[in-house]
Amino acid sequence: MAKKQILVYADDSTVRKAVIDALGTRTASDVGEHQIHEFATAAALRSYVDNNTNIDLYILDGEAVPEGGLGVARQLKDEVFNCPPVLVITGRKEDAWLAAWSMAEASIVHPIDPFTLAKSAAELLRGTTPAVV
Repeated sequence: MAKKQILVYADDSTVRKAVIDALGTRTASDVGEHQIHEFATAAALRSYVDNNTNIDLYILDGEAVPEGGLGVARQLKDEVFNCPPVLVITGRKEDAWLAAWSMAEASIVHPIDPFTLAKSAAELLRGTTPAVV
């Protein structure tokens, strides 16, 4: 079985590390192993997406600067044919409406809870929609 491809976007390397650490080598025992591609800029992510179609999940930091992950999520949903699921990380639980505006399938809040992130990512990789956390 081919590894699932997960893209992580955050300008802050500590956020990327927290996401990568939370996901481990597989998000759940029934979900195959994955490969993570990390990006510090939205331009680099877009360049990668333009040349690679085998992406299974996007995890985007809504607090990234200068381009937030919520706007990047909306752009991906508008421009990528059959866009894979998107999970966004927001600054506050009250920002869930922004996640909905971005058309993300799921959202979690900072600080990142590793169990919540792994569970949400696993559900998205299985093709189910997690509860909003």
